[in-house]
Amino acid sequence: MTPDFASTNPGSHAATAWHTLDLEHALARLESDRYQGLTHAEVKARQKVYGLNELEERGGRSTFRILLDQFTNIMLLMLMAVAVVSAILDIRNDNFPKDAIAIFLIVVLNGILGYLQESRAEKALAALKQLSAPTVRVLRDGKVSEVEAKYLVPGDIMLLDAGRQISADGLLLEASNLQVRESSLTGEAEAVMKQTTQPLDAEASLGDRTNMVFQGTEVINGRGTVLITSTGMKTELGRIATMLQDVEADPTPLQLRMTQLGNVLVGSSLVLVALVVVGGVLYAGRDAFEDLLEVSLSMAVAVVPEGLPAVITVTLALGTQRMVKRHALIRKLPAVETLGSVTTICSDKTGTLTQNKMVVQQVELMGESGSIELTVTGDGYEPAGECRQGDRAIAPQDFPALQALMAACVLCNDAILQEQSEGWSILGDPTEGALLTLAGKIQFEQSTWTEQFPRQVEFPFTSERKRMSVVVPTQGRYGNRDVPHLSTVLNTDCSSVLFCKGSPELILEQCTQVQLGDRPEPLTAELRQHILDQNNQLAGRGLRVLGFAYRPLDDIPPERSEQTAEQSLIWLGLVGMLDAPRPEVREAVKRCRQAGIRPIMITGDHQLTARAIAEDLGIAEPGTLVLTGRELEHLDTQELEAHVKRVSVYARVSPEHKLRIVRALQRQGKIVAMTGDGVNDAPALKQANIGIAMGITGTDVSKEASDMVLLDDNFASIVAATEEGRVVYSNIRRFVKYVLGSNIGEVLTIAASPILVPGGGVPLIPLQILWMNLVTDGLPALALAVEPAEPNVMQRPPHDPQENIFARGLGSYMLRIGVVFAIITITLMVFSFHFTMREGHPERWKTMVFTMLCLSQMGHAIAVRSSSRLTIEMNPFSNVYVWGAVLVTTVLQLMLIYVEPLRLFFGTQVLNATELAICFGFSTLLFVWVELEKLFIRWYRSGKG
Repeated sequence: MTPDFASTNPGSHAATAWHTLDLEHALARLESDRYQGLTHAEVKARQKVYGLNELEERGGRSTFRILLDQFTNIMLLMLMAVAVVSAILDIRNDNFPKDAIAIFLIVVLNGILGYLQESRAEKALAALKQLSAPTVRVLRDGKVSEVEAKYLVPGDIMLLDAGRQISADGLLLEASNLQVRESSLTGEAEAVMKQTTQPLDAEASLGDRTNMVFQGTEVINGRGTVLITSTGMKTELGRIATMLQDVEADPTPLQLRMTQLGNVLVGSSLVLVALVVVGGVLYAGRDAFEDLLEVSLSMAVAVVPEGLPAVITVTLALGTQRMVKRHALIRKLPAVETLGSVTTICSDKTGTLTQNKMVVQQVELMGESGSIELTVTGDGYEPAGECRQGDRAIAPQDFPALQALMAACVLCNDAILQEQSEGWSILGDPTEGALLTLAGKIQFEQSTWTEQFPRQVEFPFTSERKRMSVVVPTQGRYGNRDVPHLSTVLNTDCSSVLFCKGSPELILEQCTQVQLGDRPEPLTAELRQHILDQNNQLAGRGLRVLGFAYRPLDDIPPERSEQTAEQSLIWLGLVGMLDAPRPEVREAVKRCRQAGIRPIMITGDHQLTARAIAEDLGIAEPGTLVLTGRELEHLDTQELEAHVKRVSVYARVSPEHKLRIVRALQRQGKIVAMTGDGVNDAPALKQANIGIAMGITGTDVSKEASDMVLLDDNFASIVAATEEGRVVYSNIRRFVKYVLGSNIGEVLTIAASPILVPGGGVPLIPLQILWMNLVTDGLPALALAVEPAEPNVMQRPPHDPQENIFARGLGSYMLRIGVVFAIITITLMVFSFHFTMREGHPERWKTMVFTMLCLSQMGHAIAVRSSSRLTIEMNPFSNVYVWGAVLVTTVLQLMLIYVEPLRLFFGTQVLNATELAICFGFSTLLFVWVELEKLFIRWYRSGKG
């Protein structure tokens, strides 16, 4: 038998829908024995076929490869070429190659900076592996033994008990009150009751496969026996690992724009260099080739914004610090800017849009004159709020049935409501906690009632009965005057009472009477239908509904007599509860809408609940279409892309569905942020442009796959982080136009110098250009990075994610300012060349050009803070860093002229007072030009132009 099995294709077993098979068929399919298990020989044979029960990791980029990739950037390649040529020229002329060394150091520093950003090891799979338990109990050769989980094979019989991590996927052979926490896979916090049911529908979602258990989940109650059906990469956890490794990280919008910027700058530079060299040779002859080569080197260095990568990195880092204050922790720096480009936010429901706290919303009783609808106020587990009928607050004594219902909520309950330093919390099931909170709002204190009426018998909840019952005495133990006897509340002389809660439909089937006022009356067919209609109405609003009933008893029923005890019940009422939305989320969704960002809910919860929450928060319109995972399964790629344009609520989804939804949105050009907290969310988090993990409830796997972690698990914090992302991108554009405007001016000035100052040499050597690009431009650029947000930053749609870096006038501004800057500089260059020649200081004109360029940028930095407001109209203290950077940079520039060691190193000359005054005078012209432009644009837009 073993050789035949070993030759079987393991993929055929992995592809089987095991939840659709009966137990005997599954055992036969896997050639296993439920009472003996596999033999050791069979285990070894199957290990050769299936391999170890481990998650396999595919090779990624090596550390060396990541480092090497940093030097493939086109701008760095050009700088390396410049460094080589510069070194050759210096060595030929017996000069120390300080320019080449400086350029080379800049290249290395930029490469290291890029490496540090990319070298964070991918730890999501490592975190996924930690979900596999190290050992497991199995039945082999008819004996129970403990083995390492990695040696499990399909066909093994695995034994489960409370607290044990499940090590493989399997079909239940036996189950006794088995409850499994599957939140890591399904995202839903409530434990799932497992049972050996009849075969399920083939399309049953993962969360509905109650006859199976899955690797990576945890047993929290009961025990079970499992036939292992899948191991390793064939498990549901393995499928998630496969999806996680199949997802390739796309470049962020900022990375794409920087690549585009580099291509444009280098391409333009090479064209200009060719024109200067060819034109210069034709104009001055071949003897001028070496001088023209020096001019070309200076132009190449001038065109590359060497300090820009460092400024962008620091800007993103500052953005991360601001985001932490708004409860968002950025794990990957480029994500800061990407947030500003987000067009769609796909959010989980539980805990992100909602409080992850069940809160009772409505109570339905039956009165003598008809149904009584009571609404409940208050948020969270704090017992602060009211039970209201219309506008009137009511007390339990107003309705005897309500008093009885509250007694049932408190006594038929295993949870504990407690007040801690950080607020009220629940120990136990959140649903039962909501009932205690409801009772607390009506002054029913749990500890007092449970002391007065201790349990005599308990019939625990089971998945078959879908209810729980307790028997308590009707006479209080201590005679507390604040707590009435249940015999008085229920108007009965019986010694005990059974309280029952659970599924309204199933409890109602056991009821023969209904509590009307202070007495029970026969439950007619009309009343029964009315109660069912109430239940359907509450469920249709997305509420989780529980039914309550009681039965007076003369004798205490024996243990395990629930079949007879839970009969002839008296109906009390319905309680509808909801995982209430976070109060601040409605405003956050509204801000999303105003900012042109589309919110989408993707949840594993029921579609009615999802729709109710989405409509309440403004994510979806009333009556909106909800797409379920089962419906999504039948859509091909094109059909799904058509649906995602209009569907804003997805329910009962699986990991593959989330991944497909994100990819469908991305194919439409959307920049997608995706939230998640479970293992099942990891592939979609990694695929999304911004993966957002939950900091409180999130698993390690989801956090490692994400770009950002929400420290408070709150949707509103995503919107706040998006605002910061927009501010960061605006500031990046601000200092890009500041830096590149001057670079264009430098290039044009250097290109014009051989023609306008023949024989004068190059006005700027590469070392001086590096100084300008790194220090003179760098410090003010960093200051511009902390410019506060414009007032309307969240009142406009996101800018087109596909737009290039030069969009919306930035390119024309840089060209315009570059030309103006060049005209001012060339005018000074020609003037200073003749002025210094006449004064007998032929080399000082170069220092004057160098100084004027640096000082002009100080005025430009002040003016570029706003594209519409004049400098005198802006609060000078709104960004004091700009003024500080201007002052410090001006002092440093003067030190290069008047501190001898610096002067000798940078090749400058000492300027006299007149020459320095000329430099300051010319340097104000660029500031004046930018301010006049603002006035002209304002006048033109006012309709006068």
